[in-house]
This record gives sequence, C-alpha cells and structure tokens, in this order.
Amino acid sequence: MEKPLAPRLQVENLLIHDVGPISLDIESGECVGLSGPSGSGKSLFLRAIADMEPHGGTILLDGTEQALISAPVWRRQVALLPAESAWWSDTVGEHFSQPDEPRLGALGFDKCILTWPVSRLSSGERQRLALLRLLENQPRLLLLDEPTANLDEENSAKVEELMRSYREETGAAVVWVGHQRAQLYRVANRFYAMTGGRLSVAGGLP
Repeated sequence: MEKPLAPRLQVENLLIHDVGPISLDIESGECVGLSGPSGSGKSLFLRAIADMEPHGGTILLDGTEQALISAPVWRRQVALLPAESAWWSDTVGEHFSQPDEPRLGALGFDKCILTWPVSRLSSGERQRLALLRLLENQPRLLLLDEPTANLDEENSAKVEELMRSYREETGAAVVWVGHQRAQLYRVANRFYAMTGGRLSVAGGLP
C-alpha cells in the first residue's frame, strides 16, 4: 500500500513569543482563511511559517522540515506578501526577471507599468504588483496578509480570481489573512480565527 502524500504545509506545536501553540495541516490546492483582531498574532504566524521570525515547534513543506532548507530557498517556495510590500529599485520593471504579461493583464495592468517609477504607484498597485513578483518563483505556498486591504471591489475580485486560477494550475496552497468575512468565505475552503495568540475554527456565516 502506497504511503499517502504529505500535506503541503504541516505546522506542529508552533510557538512564537506569546502566540501558540498552533498545529495545522493544509493540503495542496487548499486555501485557509484566517481572521482576528489586530495584535492577535496573525502576522507573526505568517512570518514564522515564512522563516522570518524565531519560533519553536516544527514546520514542514511537503514533508520536509523548514530547518533542513536554507532560508532563501524556503522563502521562494513559501512566499509571504506582507501588509506593506518592500521595493528596493527605482522602477517597477527592475523588480521582475520575467514579467508575466497575461497575469499583469489579469490584474488590470498594461506592460507599460513596468517603466513606471515605484514612487508613482498607489498602495493598492504596489500590493498587486508585489503579488505578481512573488508568483515569478512559482511558490508552493502563499501567505497573504490582507492582500486586498487597499483595493476597491473590482480590483479585489481580480486578485481573488488570480489566486483561484494559480491554485488550480499549480496545486499551491494559500493562507489568506483578512478582516472581511464575506471575502474569506468566497476564497477559502476552511476558516480559522486568531484570538489572543490562539487559533480556533471559525464558525458562522458572514
């Protein structure tokens, strides 16, 4: 009898400062929604999974422990989109190695935006482009920290559709942190709440 494939993400007894312990499995292609008040530990949880925060416990990607993979390699495959993305060069195009024009179009951009100075971008444009930048590495897990917080309804829908198609095409898993319960119920397969550093199953409809 064949051994079943490991979950895409396994979190076992994760402890970050006063957050945890947290244990959670996420399957390939699955999106898990996470909500909770500010300061409850959601961003710390994502940063620990992305190997950007010291922590206790064990994290595995497709059955391989985080500790056995170098941080740069891990972060290409476990991609974190923080609430405020970082930009280090003057123009948009300098942040991409091979811009994906169909995905640019899917998020409402023309390729000419690659010539824009970063200073010209709105906060919402920065977040959408930062998401595309992460997808260049074909990550197996995406950690999205309020990815549509600065977007209108139309552009939020474009991000939701891009994530849906990316999951279907690649089998990537997603952890989507957000405050809009209605959105989480559209995009996620399961729903959790973070309160006081503890993770619990979220019930009820938005």
